[in-house]
Amino acid sequence: MAKSKTAFVCGECGAEFPRWQGQCSECKEWNTVSEIRLAPATSSSRNARFSGYAGLQENKVQTLNEIAMTEIPRIDSGFRELDRVLGGGLVPGSAILIGGNPGAGKSTLLLQVMCGLAGRMKTLYVTGEESLQQVAMRAQRLGLPRDRLRMLSETSVEQICHVAREEQPAVMVIDSIQVMHVADVQSAPGSVSQVREAAAQLTRFAKQQGVVILMVGHVTKDGTLAGPKVLEHCIDCSVLLDGAADSRFRTLRSHKNRFGAVNELGVFAMTEIGMKEVSNPSAIFLSRGEEQVTGSVVMVIWEGTRPLLVELQALVDYSQLANPRRVTVGLEHNRLALLLAVLHRHGGMQMADQDVFVNVVGGVRVEDTSADLALLLALVSSFRDRPLPKELVVFGEVGLSGEIRPVPSGQERLTEAAKHGFTRAIVPWANRPKHAPEGMEVIPVKKLEEALAAL
Repeated sequence: MAKSKTAFVCGECGAEFPRWQGQCSECKEWNTVSEIRLAPATSSSRNARFSGYAGLQENKVQTLNEIAMTEIPRIDSGFRELDRVLGGGLVPGSAILIGGNPGAGKSTLLLQVMCGLAGRMKTLYVTGEESLQQVAMRAQRLGLPRDRLRMLSETSVEQICHVAREEQPAVMVIDSIQVMHVADVQSAPGSVSQVREAAAQLTRFAKQQGVVILMVGHVTKDGTLAGPKVLEHCIDCSVLLDGAADSRFRTLRSHKNRFGAVNELGVFAMTEIGMKEVSNPSAIFLSRGEEQVTGSVVMVIWEGTRPLLVELQALVDYSQLANPRRVTVGLEHNRLALLLAVLHRHGGMQMADQDVFVNVVGGVRVEDTSADLALLLALVSSFRDRPLPKELVVFGEVGLSGEIRPVPSGQERLTEAAKHGFTRAIVPWANRPKHAPEGMEVIPVKKLEEALAAL
């Protein structure tokens, strides 16, 4: 009997080491290295290696123009927001990982998708965390059709693949990958080795059988997907369902997608009958009051393939502390410190003795640099206690020398703002449109001083 081998793998970055060590030398994280058991090499692979690869099928080398380009039909999930995040729909033979905090709505969304697809094709829902009665009760509470969806309660990956070969489903859900286990791995379910091998076998099964596999993944306290980092490398698409605890809105964001664009954003609302699509998310994030307030401005950010209007709020107040506080919600903290220095140097406003609080309304996480100019104008509005016009929209990147740099898709941003009734816009000079939207006054600026003077 061949002796099994072991390796030590970091759960954060996937680096391998010959022995256990407290700190990973690659990512510098502590207590992330754990032991995994490697399957022994089979005799067939060992003999083929030393016999000049005898008996193996010889693959033909081809150039790119010789490869047949066949269009793969995508499967419509029934949710346009989900299809947008996935790049246009479900691709046969793909492995998709959906993560999110407890209670975010992962199982609810997938149950709605599967019940809708069950009327058009064969589907299989595998639950390992809940009983079949619990899933049926949820479907009844949501008012979903229950006569077509095939259910299976199992945690063994080998048994799941055996049942799937007999059922031949087009779409299959694994809820969740953390409770699945492989018989050859001698460790508890949820460990690094079990999650790694279970995901690898399910992904291999999806490629061989041409079935779409949707895997539910847990997240850590930092908001990242739990398990080894190689889990995100072996799957085709990784999406994260996120939402604040006190909000009924959920955002679905793509972090990796081999069949579409990355950083797409889909917005859902959690209701009594399940997850509902939000076709116009800008209207939700623009729920402003009738009264003009200081430190509030609307910016146009670009999420994936569409513009999104979001309200940004800033509060600047005199600090009683030796080190004033800098708090950001929805924006990068280091970006705020950088822009405060630019405002002091090129705007002539000193906020070293002021507490600065910045918030993006609606719980949206903004990573687009086009929010720089809007953030500076909101800070100036709060610092000078002068409200900005309600019909004003702002976007633009700010450089260290105070210049206003252009951002992509400027015309599309202005068109989206005009649809929502905005009549004035401060934009970078390079983004000035040839033909401004009807009824909108566009103010192009080159420097930060010009933007402040335009107010």
